[in-house]
Amino acid sequence: MTPFLRILGIETSCDETAASVVVRHADGRGEIISDVVLSQLEEHSAYGGVVPEIAARAHVEALDTLIEEALTGAGVALADIDAIAATSGPGLIGGLIVGLMTGKAIAMASGKPLYAINHLEGHALTARLTDGLAFPYLMLLVSGGHTQLILVRGVGQYERWGTTIDDALGEAFDKTAKLLGLPYPGGPAVEKAAAHGNADRFALPRPMVGEARLDFSFSGLKTAVRQAATAIAPLSEQDIADICASFQKAVSRTLKDRIGRGLQRFLEEFPLVDGGPSLVVAGGVAANQEIRRTLQDLCDKHRFRFIAPPLQLCTDNAAMIAWAGLERMALGMEPDSFDTQPRSRWPLDAQAQTLIGFGKRGAKA
Repeated sequence: MTPFLRILGIETSCDETAASVVVRHADGRGEIISDVVLSQLEEHSAYGGVVPEIAARAHVEALDTLIEEALTGAGVALADIDAIAATSGPGLIGGLIVGLMTGKAIAMASGKPLYAINHLEGHALTARLTDGLAFPYLMLLVSGGHTQLILVRGVGQYERWGTTIDDALGEAFDKTAKLLGLPYPGGPAVEKAAAHGNADRFALPRPMVGEARLDFSFSGLKTAVRQAATAIAPLSEQDIADICASFQKAVSRTLKDRIGRGLQRFLEEFPLVDGGPSLVVAGGVAANQEIRRTLQDLCDKHRFRFIAPPLQLCTDNAAMIAWAGLERMALGMEPDSFDTQPRSRWPLDAQAQTLIGFGKRGAKA
C-alpha cells in the first residue's frame, strides 16, 4: 500500500494565482489541507478579458506570499513536503514561466522531486480527489479556452472524443456578454440576465446537433446572437435578458445532444464498469446552473453518475495540480527534469487530430 504522501501544488496558467497542500493517505484517499487562490478579476475587468502581461506580473508579485500562506495554513514546513507539483501548460506562457520556475527553484533548493503537471490533467483527475472515482469515466471540460469531451482511462491515459472546432464555450459566453454590454466575466453575467428572460423569444441555432461526430461548434451561435441583437437595437434590459436566456437554452440543447451521444458511446464501449458509468464536468463554465441541470438530466436518463466537483475546484486551482502530482507519485512515475519547459499548448491526447481547441501550437488553448 502506498505510504502517506504530501505535495505542494502551484497553479499560474491564467489569471488565478494559487497554492495548495494536498495529502494522499495510505488507502488512496485524498485530502486538501490548504487551498489558497488569489483572483486577478479586478485587474482584468476593465479590459474585458485577461491581459497576459498583467497576469504574469501579478503572479510574480503574489506567488511567494501565497505559497507561504498555503504551508502555514496546512501547518507544515517545506521540510514536511514530499514533492512539488507546478502547472507546466497549457496556458499563458508568461504565467506558466512564473509558476514552473518557482516550483523548480523550491524543488532544487529543498531537494524535493518536481512534477510538471498538465493543467487539463488536473481537471481530469479532480473527481478522484473529491469522490474517489474509479477509472474509466467521461469528462466534459468547459472553460474559456477549452470545450472537450475526454475519456479518462487512467493517469496519463486520455482519449479525446470531441472538441470545439472554433470557439470554446466559455469564450462564447464572454463574447455574448461583451456584445450585449454586460460586465466581464461574461458567463456569470449572462446567467444572471437569463434568469429574468424568455428563452423562447429567439430561435437561435443548435450547432452540430444530430451529427454523429462528438465535436462542438459555437461560432455560429455567437453570430446569431449578434444578428438578433442588431435587428432589435437599441436593446432594453428585457431584450438583453431574453437574448441571454435564448442563448443559454441553445447551449443547453446543444450539449444535451453532443453529450448524450457521448454517453451512449461510453455504454457501448464499457458496458461493465465498477460502480457504474460516470460523467464528470470541470472548468469555469461548469458553474452554470442551467448547464448542470441539463447534464444531471442526461445522466439520470442514461443511468450515469453525475459528478460536479465543488465550484472552487472546477475553476483554476492548485489543489488539482497537487493531486495530479500525487497520482503520479503514488504510481511510481518518474519526476520531471529541471530542464522541463513550460508549454502554451499541451494536449492531453497527443494522438488526436489537430483541431481548434485541441491544445497544439496554432490552436486555441
